[in-house]
Amino acid sequence: MERRPDLLDALRARLGARTRPAEPLARHTSFRIGGPADVLAIPDTPEELAHVLRVAADAGARVVLLGGGSNILVGDGGMRGVVVKLGRGFRRVDWMPSDGGASMRAGAAVQLGRLARDAVARGLAGLEYAEGIPGTVGGALFMNAGAYGGEVAETVEAVEGLDGRTGEPRAIDGGTLGFRYRRAELPHAFVVTAVRFRLRRDADGDAATRLDAVRARRVASQPQGRANAGSVFKNPPGDHAGRLIEAAGLKGMRAGRARISEQHANVIVNEGGARAADVKALMDLAQRVVWERNGVWLEPEVQLVGSW
Repeated sequence: MERRPDLLDALRARLGARTRPAEPLARHTSFRIGGPADVLAIPDTPEELAHVLRVAADAGARVVLLGGGSNILVGDGGMRGVVVKLGRGFRRVDWMPSDGGASMRAGAAVQLGRLARDAVARGLAGLEYAEGIPGTVGGALFMNAGAYGGEVAETVEAVEGLDGRTGEPRAIDGGTLGFRYRRAELPHAFVVTAVRFRLRRDADGDAATRLDAVRARRVASQPQGRANAGSVFKNPPGDHAGRLIEAAGLKGMRAGRARISEQHANVIVNEGGARAADVKALMDLAQRVVWERNGVWLEPEVQLVGSW
């Protein structure tokens, strides 16, 4: 998309310096990989977000939600259109105690792992599995994020958002989302702004122990200190992608500055300066070799987006 002055002017009139043309997306992803966005817009309120959506619609520009950038691989050519990253105003958490538990409303930009720790500190259970998950609430909802036997679907009460075409507010009951493995069935062009969770009182006092156990498992099993996007592939039914990749002898394989982790074969790390094409080459290799050895086609969990 050509960066039209009228589009930029309309966004800057409301967002000011939070409108960033040609912004490198490597700065905004956990992989530290990705070419430039035509325009990165960072709204701080639902009203600003609605403005961005309407301006983009009027200009015929594509809108892409970035979230926390933790489960995504952006192509080296960047992303066309307006890339939206929710700002500080979407990081608010409201706690609403009730008999036997608590409802909690978290903005879509709240970091899910932090939310889990805050819940445990308040004597609430239901999110312990999320300790160490780097994604945001909005992205975690979309992906039905989960680990160690828990997932987002178990505690979602309701979802707030905007119609991506008109900017009009909408609310959705959590029971209608049709959650499945690593996916929630959200309406087309729906932009999540907040999620309401229903948690339970930690009557047995074990939530902190469970959270600590999750943290220890994650530290022991996943690479630390190297940029990555977590699990690259979904687990196939009845098996684990990491086991299949390891059995194929692919741990430690490199392409450019990307490497399949020796610690966890379902994680690809950026050793510094890796390109999206390097990561994609390793993903293609893993899919091909696992298919040839086991007849199992690994489905990506990481979303591949942008221009390649």
